[in-house]
Amino acid sequence: MYLILVLASFLLSLLSVALIKQRFNQQLLDIPNERSSHTQPTPRGGGLGFIIAFALTSGSAAILARYFPDSFHNQLIYPNLSWLWLILTPLAIVGIIDDQRGVPAGLRYLVQLAVSAIAVACFGAFFLPWLTDFGMIGQMAAIAGTCIGMTALINFYNFMDGLDGLVAGVSAVQLSFLAIYLNQPILWLLVAALLGFLWWNWSPAKIFMGDAGSTVLGAIIATSLLNTHSDPIPAWSAIAITLPLVADAIYTLTRRLIRRENIFKAHRTHLYQRLQQSGWSHAQVASAYIAITLLVACSIYYLGSAGAWLSLVSVAGSIILGEIYLRIHSSVSK
Repeated sequence: MYLILVLASFLLSLLSVALIKQRFNQQLLDIPNERSSHTQPTPRGGGLGFIIAFALTSGSAAILARYFPDSFHNQLIYPNLSWLWLILTPLAIVGIIDDQRGVPAGLRYLVQLAVSAIAVACFGAFFLPWLTDFGMIGQMAAIAGTCIGMTALINFYNFMDGLDGLVAGVSAVQLSFLAIYLNQPILWLLVAALLGFLWWNWSPAKIFMGDAGSTVLGAIIATSLLNTHSDPIPAWSAIAITLPLVADAIYTLTRRLIRRENIFKAHRTHLYQRLQQSGWSHAQVASAYIAITLLVACSIYYLGSAGAWLSLVSVAGSIILGEIYLRIHSSVSK
């Protein structure tokens, strides 16, 4: 029965994205500019397709699990699925509005902080062992740190959504890993929905996921890391699965700060963007990031915390190699 829901999620996403592409392509059209990685006007907002598919199938799973408990794993449903959608729905709504007419950055961040607070209320703050000896002050600091960390993850996924198939492909691998490693099989429904979206988003992309899709993905990755049944070891190890996207975002942010650039101004200086500008195709860049994410997933799965540290070193090394390649390429081009 669960396999049927997974297949339904894929098909619902495939058809929903197609409908969004056909009906709303003019209202949600992304016109290329000097900061874009694409050259043709392309509709955005396709993320709503996989969000709808995941909402319908996860809701169906919750209902069916009550009547057919033997057909589902006990850990299939989040502690409270309503809370999960209370977290994701505001992000999806603000994202769609932002894709269509724009939303002030301050308002977007307030919504992100609000949903982060809801996530902490439902799942608790992320385990920060160095704060446990400080009592109530340490607990408050852990809550604040968790909220800030979650909003950072939401924004990092949004920042990295600038190339065909990149965020959707990497997120599909990450969610597959989390479904297995953190025993959250409901995430397979979202993986299937992402694959349905990737049918349209792989290079050359027919539609982009937009802010709705990227912020929801960042939020559900963060929520899954919080929903670890109070076991800090797998939770800390699992964080490393975010590195292929997050490390690029942090590296670029640090690089821009060192150069005293305005970090709030749109740009095309992420490592993945610079690789594409150097001659790599969208598919090659996305495939490279997906391959690195697969290696990280295998390292954590088989080596645990040691694999997480190895992943950190490997991703950092990949960034260094990418930077060396770009500098050599730039020198040869000149």
